[in-house]
Amino acid sequence: MSRLPQTLAVLAAVAVVLTGCAPSNSADAGATNAGAPTASGLEPQTLSVYAAASLSGPFDELATLLEQQNPALDVQISYDGSSTLATQIAAGAPADVFASADQKNLQPLADSGLVGPGRLFAGNTLRIAVAPGNPLQIEALKDLTRPGVITVLCAVLVPCGAASATLLANAGVTLTPASEEQNVTAVVTKIAGGEADAGLVYATDVAANPGRIEGVTPAGADAVVGHYPISVVADSEHAAAAQAFVDLVLSPAGQSVLAAHGFLAP
Repeated sequence: MSRLPQTLAVLAAVAVVLTGCAPSNSADAGATNAGAPTASGLEPQTLSVYAAASLSGPFDELATLLEQQNPALDVQISYDGSSTLATQIAAGAPADVFASADQKNLQPLADSGLVGPGRLFAGNTLRIAVAPGNPLQIEALKDLTRPGVITVLCAVLVPCGAASATLLANAGVTLTPASEEQNVTAVVTKIAGGEADAGLVYATDVAANPGRIEGVTPAGADAVVGHYPISVVADSEHAAAAQAFVDLVLSPAGQSVLAAHGFLAP
């Protein structure tokens, strides 16, 4: 798992976040915890985080921060489409934390008691992703329908696919993609690899892939905002460490890391 450079200022903030206070089970969306349960002194253990593919940059960084504060802890993150991860958790996959790119995929698990109430922690908007230099001069959603333009989208069951469908419908654009991918990373990979000319991805994916893709902001993007919830899995065997990770994400330090990667406030 790749790790991004850490700053002493953020490490200091995380140290404060992880200093022993009682965990909070509040379901208030987007609230941050001033007091997170300390994970220090835990027995050696592996924390399994299931997270939407678009979260790979900030969550890799936050995993490193938590491990640095808790040397016995090994944070392993599985990234994929939120719908895929939700299906795996429902089937009994050994996850401790679930971070979805939308409430739609987390809420059924919460309703079934498989995860706790979701806490909103970030937002995201869509961009038209194109090859560097935008060789086909794609400037608007309608350009994706031009003859010869190969466009790929996320599958509609995936949050980025559902958001793409809404954005296109709002613009009155009907589009048949060359393929529908199971996560936003696959859309980025196809465009960066020259297998497609364009696609709809999150703004954070454009920011995370300089030199591989460029982004065009389509009209109406600010009206289609994805909201990300996070929750501890109900039967987690590492509940204290799982809550510490959730509280770190919700904390000022965690929010700073997310903002640095281009995510919006919840």
